[in-house]
Amino acid sequence: MAESDPSAARWKSEPMTTRLIAAALVTDPDSGRLLILRRGRHLDFAPGEWDVPSGKGEPREPITATAVRELKEETGVVVAEADLRLVHVVHGSWGAEVPGMFMALIFHTDRWSGTPHNAEPHKHDTIAWVPPDDLPQPFTNTTLVAVQRYLDGGPILSFDGWPEAG
Repeated sequence: MAESDPSAARWKSEPMTTRLIAAALVTDPDSGRLLILRRGRHLDFAPGEWDVPSGKGEPREPITATAVRELKEETGVVVAEADLRLVHVVHGSWGAEVPGMFMALIFHTDRWSGTPHNAEPHKHDTIAWVPPDDLPQPFTNTTLVAVQRYLDGGPILSFDGWPEAG
């Protein structure tokens, strides 16, 4: 960052905070459909938008464990960490709940057990199985980009909120 940038001093004095997020693209091995949920309209981030199961990492928690935990908490679906495959990374310049940035690691699996259901009705309106190439709208933008790039075999990294980044 150039020293002439007026925000440079502020950025250098603030501690860098990056929120780690894990998201799970869970597909049905027979139909190929994707498990999604609609976020509650009362939530601060992306109210009423469709998304995949996801959530924030806890202190000293491996990111794959975050994906496993969040998937079970939100949908009742059980998956082994070994059955998760990293398919996309989103680097965001903003944070929904903390100042700073976020890094979302998106995993895919088609090996899971349990009966998917809305396990957090206080957070989500509903869950659904949908064709991944026909997602309902509105869909959380960062996740939509990740799903599209995964399906298209596109770049594994995307950026959100960085004007000069790819």
